[in-house]
Amino acid sequence: MRRRVLDVAEDSFQARGYHASSLGDLMAAAGVTGGALHHHFPTKKALALAVIEERVAAAVEETWITPVRAAPSAREGVRAVFEAVAVELEQQGYVRGCPLNNLAHELSLADDEFRLALADIFAGWRQAIADKMRDDQEAGAEGGTDPDRFAALIVAAYSGAMSMAKTAQDSEVLGECLKGLESVEPSPSQSGLPAKRRRRVLRRQTVR
Repeated sequence: MRRRVLDVAEDSFQARGYHASSLGDLMAAAGVTGGALHHHFPTKKALALAVIEERVAAAVEETWITPVRAAPSAREGVRAVFEAVAVELEQQGYVRGCPLNNLAHELSLADDEFRLALADIFAGWRQAIADKMRDDQEAGAEGGTDPDRFAALIVAAYSGAMSMAKTAQDSEVLGECLKGLESVEPSPSQSGLPAKRRRRVLRRQTVR
């Protein structure tokens, strides 16, 4: 029953938003009584926090963190995620946006507990990308890249691209964003190399 309520709440919060999802509607959709709902989630806020901590965090883990960690390099992992999400959205036929981004826009200024829970997921997402970049550096690559700045850029670019894709109902913006990232060059202070030798942020690499 708890899982069914979370399923319904997760779907409603993404499709309609937290504030537009009434407890009565959620109970009806889940087929539960008020007593049963409140046994697991005493308040609507408690239900939303559970969705954030259990479902949204899991979505970021599955979509981003696990693929990046498993990739040959941070750059290849980022590219693979952008491409996989674009294909999934194209097959789906509509764009709801990034689950984390959607709730962050709606709830970050509404309540500090919501804000901190959402910020924690963003921090873990960025940390995973930065850690993968540090692994690349330990392996002798990416000496001119700041891992934390790289991670912040990727998360911000993806979040913005998903917002634009949702607004336009067109997944092609993800591909355009990826091309833009691949064309951006690090500044001299980041790379320490002459301009003609600077590597692209998401330069395609040959796998050996």
